[in-house]
Amino acid sequence: MLSTLQKFWRNLGGNHPASAEVASRIEPEALGTLPTAPSRPLDLEIAADDPFLSYGLSVHGVIEVEQVKLDSPALQQLKEAGIRISVPLISQGELIGLLNLGARRSEQEYSGDDRRLLANLATQAAPALRVAQLARQQQAEARQRERIEQELRVARVIQETLLPHQLPELPGWKMGAHWQPARAVSGDFYDFIAYPQGRLGVVMADVTDKGVPAALVMATTRSILRSTAERLDSPGQVLEQANNLLCVDMPDNMYVTCLYAVLEPATGHLCYANAGHPPAFQRSARGVEPLLAHGMPLGLLEGMTYEEKETTLAPGDSLLMYSDGLVEAHNPQRDMFSFPRLREKISAATCNAELVKCLLDELSAFTGPDWEQEDDVTLLTIEREGELPGKSPNLGEGWQVLTEFTLPSQPGNEKEAMQKVAQAVLQFGFPPAQVERLKTAVAEATMNAMEHGNRFRAELPVEIRAWGSPEAVRVWIVDQGGEREDPATEQPNLEAKLEGMQSPRGWGLFLIQNMVDEMNTFRQGQCHTVELVIRRSGGKK
Repeated sequence: MLSTLQKFWRNLGGNHPASAEVASRIEPEALGTLPTAPSRPLDLEIAADDPFLSYGLSVHGVIEVEQVKLDSPALQQLKEAGIRISVPLISQGELIGLLNLGARRSEQEYSGDDRRLLANLATQAAPALRVAQLARQQQAEARQRERIEQELRVARVIQETLLPHQLPELPGWKMGAHWQPARAVSGDFYDFIAYPQGRLGVVMADVTDKGVPAALVMATTRSILRSTAERLDSPGQVLEQANNLLCVDMPDNMYVTCLYAVLEPATGHLCYANAGHPPAFQRSARGVEPLLAHGMPLGLLEGMTYEEKETTLAPGDSLLMYSDGLVEAHNPQRDMFSFPRLREKISAATCNAELVKCLLDELSAFTGPDWEQEDDVTLLTIEREGELPGKSPNLGEGWQVLTEFTLPSQPGNEKEAMQKVAQAVLQFGFPPAQVERLKTAVAEATMNAMEHGNRFRAELPVEIRAWGSPEAVRVWIVDQGGEREDPATEQPNLEAKLEGMQSPRGWGLFLIQNMVDEMNTFRQGQCHTVELVIRRSGGKK
């Protein structure tokens, strides 16, 4: 551009004009500072509503500045700067600059040839100036993108430091986690909070929206939950207090879904509350069941309360907590991964080990290689190692599992145990008369396990499993009172009891023994097991 101007000045007689200014760019809202030749800079701002802007677009050629009569601040600045002629630089119908010249040093007027040369120069200069403007704009945008990307990288590193650096190590428990943001930063997070007596708080949360705003809310929510959990150990109360604190400063159209649970590793007891988050799934001998509890998301309305529920993770059970980015993922046909599909995959035998890896493989196969992740995906699994004592006893050939389940140690649950075992044995083809005797024995043994073994502590489950063979049915009833001594079996004597000469303790065992063909008791660690056997033929009638 400068070489072209130098040639132009030489064509004018070798004398440079008093000033020559070329506008490099004009902003849509206001034409900002215009770079000028170094002889005399001219800072010219042309507002979008300035009449000179439309006038310059309408003129094809040189503008005699002194002859233009407009109520224009820009025109007034040109006149005050001593500009004699101005040539609009127009590209694609847009005024992108002005070529301004003052009086000639020779004090001669600009000739017609000079004006034609200026017009030709403007025609050539406008595209070149447009290219220069675009190049500078691209460079500026590239620097801006680089700055934003650097800030996001720093934000990602900071956010990762807020996540647990390692999973808790609990004897007899195994955990797994996966955190996969849809963007550089995430609104999903999980956390662990240590309580006294070895209890563990577990958090799974998801902030609506994605990107930096969600990440900031995520950091705030994490801090509030942690500080609240230091004072409260009830999951429902923790969510209630956190909700009230978040409501004060929560941005519009944003909220947090959160599942909060407290685990007692010694017993497997789990107390949980839910603030609008997808329900966790518990996989046990009974199958895969959602852990449902009602509650509004955090940050929407103050004064909300949150329902608390309880369950027990027995040996071999596992728990899956996740964000909705998993179930709401779409494949190329726009089908959704969905809750039923998730439940089906958890139930599959192929997912018995490494549940996180199994689900990620299923997600990858479902979405395909070109999946554009729509939402953050976070998974957290908690598995209680070991098996129900005698879960796979060496019973010989011909035996099969009829049923297995656990029940809280609460009065009345012995009826449920009796019915479940009876239903399984009847379907196996055992005579109804023998099943009725078995029902009585199971109910009595379950009541003993809840009362004398677990002392009616609801968080300590009674574990029950039944096997069947062509010849017999075998039922195990397990409690966690392994140190207790079984009372001696006594034949009930009502008269002796009324006279205070006999305690009813031991009468239950007498009843059980007379209902089945065989009863055995044994211990394994903290577990106490009552084994009931009833034979298809040759047994008691």
